[in-house]
Amino acid sequence: MARKKANSIRRTTGKGGNYRKTKSGAGMTKKGVAAYRRANPGSKLKTAVTGKVKKGSKAAKRRKSYCARSLGQLKRSSAKTRNNPNSRIRQARRRWKC
Repeated sequence: MARKKANSIRRTTGKGGNYRKTKSGAGMTKKGVAAYRRANPGSKLKTAVTGKVKKGSKAAKRRKSYCARSLGQLKRSSAKTRNNPNSRIRQARRRWKC
């Protein structure tokens, strides 16, 4: 009979984590994106566009697209999340400069 591994808690933040804490802007870390791309060959996942970008550039278009999608998420979320300035979606939008 095979022994089962101890039920370890899977962490998404902290050491070895793939996601940023809410206070640091939510979203995936560079390490997390790399791990995702290894697990999903052919993936085009990228990290957030946080810097200054030229108008009309690929990065600017990615930002505009993300901001539009995340606004829809924000509108569909509960009033508690929508009105909380420290919610994950709000922090992520702030990090993307939406």
